[in-house]
Amino acid sequence: MKPQSSSLSSSSSSSSSSSPPKASAGPNNKKRKLNLSAVPEKVKRVKGEVSAHTEQSQHGSLSRPPRVSVLPDHQQQPITFQELTELLQYAALGKTGGITQPSWCRLHRQKKVRGVNIAIVEGLTQSHFYKHLLLLPHLRTKYTTRVTFTPSSDHVASDIFNSKIPKPDILVIPRADADVPNGFIFSAAALKFHPVITTFGTQCKGLTGYLLSQEEQIKKHFPVKGMPGFEDFVCTDSIDHVTDHSPLFGLDCEMCLTEKGYELARVSLVNNSGVCVLDELVKPENRIWNYLTRFSGITAAMLRPISTTLRDIQSKLLKLLPRDAILVGHSLNNDLLALKLIHPHVIDTSLLYKKDFGQRFSLKVLAETVLKKQIQNGEKMGHNPTEDAQAALELAQYFIQTGPRQVVELHLKELWGYTVEEDSSDHTQPESAPTESFSDALQALGQSVAYYGKRDVVAMDLSNQRWYSSDKEMLKSFRDQTTCPFLSVLHFYSFSKLVKKSRPRQQQCPSVCVALQDMCVVFAGPFLAGISERKVKRLFWCCGPVRTVKMLNGVHAKVEFKLLEGAMLAVQTMNGIIVQGQKIKVRRPVHESILDLDVTLDVLMSDSLNICQLYAVKLKAREVETFSPNLSGNKAPALANGASSSETQNKHVHSITDESEMCEATLREMFAPFGAVQSVRLLSKPEKQARHAYIKFWSPDGKQAALSASEDLRIKNYLICSALTPLHLPSWVTMTTVSSGPDEIDDETTKEVTQTLKKLDRSLGKLFQSLPGSTLSVVLLLGQTRTNDDHPGLCLIEVTQEP
Repeated sequence: MKPQSSSLSSSSSSSSSSSPPKASAGPNNKKRKLNLSAVPEKVKRVKGEVSAHTEQSQHGSLSRPPRVSVLPDHQQQPITFQELTELLQYAALGKTGGITQPSWCRLHRQKKVRGVNIAIVEGLTQSHFYKHLLLLPHLRTKYTTRVTFTPSSDHVASDIFNSKIPKPDILVIPRADADVPNGFIFSAAALKFHPVITTFGTQCKGLTGYLLSQEEQIKKHFPVKGMPGFEDFVCTDSIDHVTDHSPLFGLDCEMCLTEKGYELARVSLVNNSGVCVLDELVKPENRIWNYLTRFSGITAAMLRPISTTLRDIQSKLLKLLPRDAILVGHSLNNDLLALKLIHPHVIDTSLLYKKDFGQRFSLKVLAETVLKKQIQNGEKMGHNPTEDAQAALELAQYFIQTGPRQVVELHLKELWGYTVEEDSSDHTQPESAPTESFSDALQALGQSVAYYGKRDVVAMDLSNQRWYSSDKEMLKSFRDQTTCPFLSVLHFYSFSKLVKKSRPRQQQCPSVCVALQDMCVVFAGPFLAGISERKVKRLFWCCGPVRTVKMLNGVHAKVEFKLLEGAMLAVQTMNGIIVQGQKIKVRRPVHESILDLDVTLDVLMSDSLNICQLYAVKLKAREVETFSPNLSGNKAPALANGASSSETQNKHVHSITDESEMCEATLREMFAPFGAVQSVRLLSKPEKQARHAYIKFWSPDGKQAALSASEDLRIKNYLICSALTPLHLPSWVTMTTVSSGPDEIDDETTKEVTQTLKKLDRSLGKLFQSLPGSTLSVVLLLGQTRTNDDHPGLCLIEVTQEP
């Protein structure tokens, strides 16, 4: 039994890598049975083999709808039209249609997508969206993925239908009469797109051909020497390079839940022949909350006489493992994390027998299907780690000896739910002529496509086009239809008509970019004369990355943060601190653009992108001595030692210091007691120690629990506040210059603009509600293309839930 799901990574820097806990799931819940009549019953009984910590997130994961997550490297970059079509084509056709995952995001569980709907909103820019955020409750709350979109041509709908796709020479054609799982037949040529083949090729390799590289280990959250968070791990005395004749050792561990999290309770190691060379119980260092007997088989009576510690086990492993040893296990990273052991040469069987989209087979299913062995029987109490270690070892040996291509061909139907037929087989459907456009490819597969909107030059059959004179008429027609097209594009142009008929006059208020910049600014002082901008910048950097510092009359400073959270924390925590014996004040500017600041901040806190997310800062020891503990901005609370801040203004403020570095592992450990942590995103440059981070919980309750404990976290040198800055905003601000902000509508049409935006948001909400479950819904604010500059648009993405 592992402390982390075999199908999920233990941590993630993006919203993309793991599945949320499901409160209704329990230890006995099964994964949804695959609807494959030809699959043996024993393979249908897919059970999780994870601990209570993540079993809820694994059980029932197949029953969840698809979801989209933006890759960390692309969260603050605008996407182009070509990148948007990557997602649309992949959602509609998938790998079976020869389309690869988008380069900028991940669509999880693509095979469950039941349709694709794109709502194009002409004339609306990202500036409009954030300026009128309060008027758009549907868009700001229903769509959890939001990225900047660069302006494109004036014929976006036509370009979507006519976008090019790869030649469909490997297209898998669905057949209703096919007596195979899911009605799909894999041609021999299509095998090269199988996830195992794309990773390992078709040729047999030696043992070293399946080792995880250091980059892969980091990506899969293995402990790696020199990486943050593993400073106290023990490194094995391993040589730099191993050979195909190096010995394999199978490893498996069982854990108990303690007050500090999951700790090692039993470890088993088997040699290359499958003989057990180590099988010992281990006494966890901390108080045990749950023995997890149902999974681990460990009871209080078993551990009571045990005195063996983690250090003892580490020493034994160092003696047992040869210098050229290769460790193999199923989700081996979890075992090494429990052992606090770093070993550079590893093979993970959950990554050998790969599934699409990062999903993994359980060890039980692989053993039953491939090895024809029964393990983790329900008749036994808990898992047998020796049995599991032997199974992982045999699975690796079988894979290496058999080769990836033959493994796939032998078990394609049992494991992956497909059968292979030669291209010349009588059962295959005749291939249609090669197509190049997106709409043609879908129609060749029997999928319906349709365009709704104004009369436009759309490159598709006129029978699939429906033209309307108003948004209202168009929406009513779409909602009244009995069957929703698989691919549909709706073109809303009411706001564009309003913009075109208006005559921009002198701007009545600053651009949205100016307002955002003003929200990131604080004024501080008075400082002692002669203080440098560099020192002020270093002082305020603890609250967040600082963009600029400008000294005013020598004793006051204007500090502009890169993030809204930095300014908020500066006002909350730095007002009244003592700097070089001088008490300073920290205030926001008084400006027309931020008169409704409090309302705007409340809206941003409740934004769908921020509702589960916290912003956290780790103070250094020298900063702890400087900071006032007044987090609320009101009456100063008592310090850890019971004295008020007024009594210690000229004294050092001592708190419980924690000198550990801010890294993903420590942040997960720190915030896990408040709720399940979905992801941690560190804000730091390469090779620089992180000071600031975003922590995203699976539930808003986790965020609220952490905010309620802000005083306790402050004692541990953490400052927190609700997240405010959507990830794509920095890229938008840098793209949009202050002098070229979008035109403001004159006073005569202000009321009409408000009414139009409200109606537009309601219409988009009704459209969203009318879509079938598991439909990829995209709202595209086109932005504006001008002669001299462009005003970025916005792409909002969500997958509809089943009713």
